Amino acid sequence: MNLFRFLGDLSHLLAIILLLLKIWKSRSCAGISGKSQVLFAVVFTARYLDLFTNYISLYNTCMKVVYIACSFTTVWMIYSKFKATYDGNHDTFRVEFLVVPTAVLAFLVNHDFTPLEILWTFSIYLESVAILPQLFMVSKTGEAETITSHYLFALGVYRTLYVFNWIWRYHFEGFFDLIAIVAGLVQTVLYCDFFYLYITKVLKGKKLSLPA
Repeated sequence: MNLFRFLGDLSHLLAIILLLLKIWKSRSCAGISGKSQVLFAVVFTARYLDLFTNYISLYNTCMKVVYIACSFTTVWMIYSKFKATYDGNHDTFRVEFLVVPTAVLAFLVNHDFTPLEILWTFSIYLESVAILPQLFMVSKTGEAETITSHYLFALGVYRTLYVFNWIWRYHFEGFFDLIAIVAGLVQTVLYCDFFYLYITKVLKGKKLSLPA
């Protein structure tokens, strides 16, 4: 644990809470990609199956439980509680183009060919691209609500802070995980264009829109 990872975790948690509050307070999931949220639920489930086999710390365990619970709560809100407000007509990204290649890659490139390790690796690869359906939806609709933009920005900050976390760990601990680093960099790059638009538009009170 270091400051960058702690702040990254807080940013990640803030993103999830912002999304849940947005849906619950507005009683609507308009503008939210259900497909991205399903992918995140798959990511957390695959990654944290070691809850039953590997205890690291109370903090670690609590964060894992919160991530899993919040992700499934979000999916439930979108596809059940507020289903009538879900814009499925614009949430049309073909997620099989993300799931299948990342699953195959997890089998081929991993640290250890065991079920839990393959699932962990799959979650790392899938998380790097899980936001694409959401970005595609924003691009297709033409704009994003301010709260949705805050959610995406907080997610991007989380990934960026984790890059600094890896630099810190390599410098002070000699720790280097190529799989996590490459996947994390891919995910961070996906947010770069969004970061620019967020800073130049949302922070100035304008609506955010991504190029179609």
